[in-house]
Amino acid sequence: MNETKPVLWNRNFIQCCISYFLMNFSFYMLMPTMPVYLVEVLKINPSEVGVALSSYSIGLLCVRPFSGYLVDCFSRKPLYLFAFTVFACMFTGYLFATTVLTIMAVRFIQGGFMGMTSVSGNTIAIDVIPSRRRGEGMGFYGLTINLAMSLAPLVAVAVYDRYGFHPLVLVGLAIALVGVGSVCLIRYPKREKVERPPFSLDRFILVKALPTALAYLLSAIPYGMVVSFVVLYGKEINVSNPGYFFIFMAIGVGTARLISGRLVDHGKIHLVSISALVFLTLSFAVFALFHNEIVFFASALAIGIGFGVCVPAIQCLFVNVAPHHLRGTATSTYLTSFDFGVGIGMLAAGFIASHADLATAYLVGSGCCLVSLLVYLRWVRPSYEKYKLVD
Repeated sequence: MNETKPVLWNRNFIQCCISYFLMNFSFYMLMPTMPVYLVEVLKINPSEVGVALSSYSIGLLCVRPFSGYLVDCFSRKPLYLFAFTVFACMFTGYLFATTVLTIMAVRFIQGGFMGMTSVSGNTIAIDVIPSRRRGEGMGFYGLTINLAMSLAPLVAVAVYDRYGFHPLVLVGLAIALVGVGSVCLIRYPKREKVERPPFSLDRFILVKALPTALAYLLSAIPYGMVVSFVVLYGKEINVSNPGYFFIFMAIGVGTARLISGRLVDHGKIHLVSISALVFLTLSFAVFALFHNEIVFFASALAIGIGFGVCVPAIQCLFVNVAPHHLRGTATSTYLTSFDFGVGIGMLAAGFIASHADLATAYLVGSGCCLVSLLVYLRWVRPSYEKYKLVD
C-alpha cells in the first residue's frame, strides 16, 4: 500500500529558499569587488586587504555558537527577521567606511548577524520540511547558496565595472531588503515555551554530534583551500580562465543535490556520506597531481558533485540526533564546524604554498578527506546509530 508523499514545496519552504538565496546573493556580490575597491579606490595596501576581508569570518565564528542557543530559546521567526534586517542595514556602512579599521568593523558586525541569520533560517527550514523528505529538502535548500555564489559574482562585476562600488552596495542593500520581505511571508507558528535544562555545553554545541562535526570540519578544509586559492592555482598551471572553476563546481553541486537528498530519505545516509568522502578524496588527489585544463575543470565538476552529495547527508546527521528544542544548536554546530574547516583550509593553503606549492596543498586536502572518512567509519556511524531520533 502506497502512502501519500508529504508536500515539500509548500509556501513556507519556498519562502525559506527565496530568503536564504537573497541573503547570500547580496553578500557574495561583495566578494569579487571588495578587494578591487580597497586597492584601486581606497589605495589600501594589498597586505591589509586580507585582514579587512577576514573580519567577516571572525564575526561569524564569534556569533554562530551562541546563535543556536538563541534560536532554541526564543521564537525563531522574529529572531530570523531581526537578524536579517540588521544584516541588510549593515550594507549602508560600506558607503561611509573608508579605512581598514572602519571596514573591518562593518564586516565584523555584518558577519556576526549573517551567522545568526543563517542559523535561524536553516532551523526554520528544517522545521517546515516534512521529516520524511528532510534530506531532499535540505538538498534543495542548500542549493540556493550555491546558486547565489555562482550568480552573484557575475552580476557584481558587471555592476561594478559600469557604475562603481557604491551603486553596487545599494543594489546589495535592495536585494537584502527584498529578502527581509520574503521572511515576513513565512507562516511560522508561535512556539510553546520550553523549559531549558541546567547550564551545559549542549546549550551551545550539540555534544552528541561532535564526531560528525570533526568529520565535517576535516572535509571542509580542502573546500577552504579551493575557494581561496583555486584561481591562483589555475594560473600556476597555465589554465586560461581559472575563474570558470566555480561555474563547473556549482553545476556539480546542483546536479548532485537533486538526487542525494532523496537517497538520504530512503535510509541510505551512511552509503551517501561514505561514497561522497571517497569521491572527494580521489577528486582532490587527481586535482593536485594532474595539471591541465581538462583535468582542472573536470575536477571542479567532480569536487562539486562530492560536496553536493555529502552536505545534505551530513546535515541530517546533525539534525536527526537533536530533539526539536535543540535544532538551533544542531544547526549552529553544523555550520560552525564547516566554518572552522574552511578557515583552517584558507590558512593552511597559504602556509603550504609559501613553503611548497598549491598542488601540495590540495594533496594535503585529499588527505584530510581520507582522515574524515576514517573518522566517519570509526566514530560517526556508531555514534549516529546510538543517538538518532525517530520523528
